[in-house]
Amino acid sequence: MGRIIFIHIIFLLGFIQPLWANGDTTLHLTLQKTIAGNFRDFYADNLGNVYLINPDNQVKKLNANGDSLTVYNDTRRYGDLYSMDVSNPFKALIFYKDFLTIVVVDKFLNRLNTINLRNYNILQAKAVALSYDNNYWVFDQWSNTLKKIDDNGKLLLESADFRLAFTDEFNPQKIIDADGVLYLYDDKIGWKIFDYYGHFKKNLPFPSWTNVQAFNGMVYGWINENLVQSAVAFPEEKYFATGISAQQFKKIFRAGNNFYVLNTDGLSIYNL
Repeated sequence: MGRIIFIHIIFLLGFIQPLWANGDTTLHLTLQKTIAGNFRDFYADNLGNVYLINPDNQVKKLNANGDSLTVYNDTRRYGDLYSMDVSNPFKALIFYKDFLTIVVVDKFLNRLNTINLRNYNILQAKAVALSYDNNYWVFDQWSNTLKKIDDNGKLLLESADFRLAFTDEFNPQKIIDADGVLYLYDDKIGWKIFDYYGHFKKNLPFPSWTNVQAFNGMVYGWINENLVQSAVAFPEEKYFATGISAQQFKKIFRAGNNFYVLNTDGLSIYNL
């Protein structure tokens, strides 16, 4: 899998550098296909698989060609599906916020494990993520700490109380484990970057981004229909127009040269 990820990163660099080099701030996107349907959310992994979530919380996994691979149908037990982490295509995380429950599934969406966070004194959580070593990151809003737990819910480490560590009220909605660090994002504050021991490293004051991503020393997000990005080492917001009206999509996500756009009619996939 390491070889696949390495090739993927090189491919991404091929996308980023020409835009900066030639000064073009418009992304020239071509529609490749549309997957018709009523979907309330979706995710895409680094192998090109797409996970479509319908209003009944069913998850349907498609391959890069749009062929159906499998379906996750355990939709009634834990209420609404709040978020997924598909950064590892062979082990996905499904988070049910209202029930404080993490369900871990394999590449066929078969259940591997269930973690009830209440059983481990995590009583309020919004952001969860897979860790690089197959454990789990959780931001515990009750204690205002970042925690790492294993498959049995055992606490492996815990950061300092964010209320004591920062002057601003930082309440992240997103955790991303990438590049050997943790990216946490609060849309009112911006990015804060931590090491794998929960120690604070850097602040990037870029609020109001949506659909945020981070990899290869870069952070990404969207403001209306514009892709916005910044290097971590040299923070500066750079905007790229897509030509897609913000009123036309509910969610937008970029993976390599593909842009996935969710609207009321289905999921459209564009290529740069």
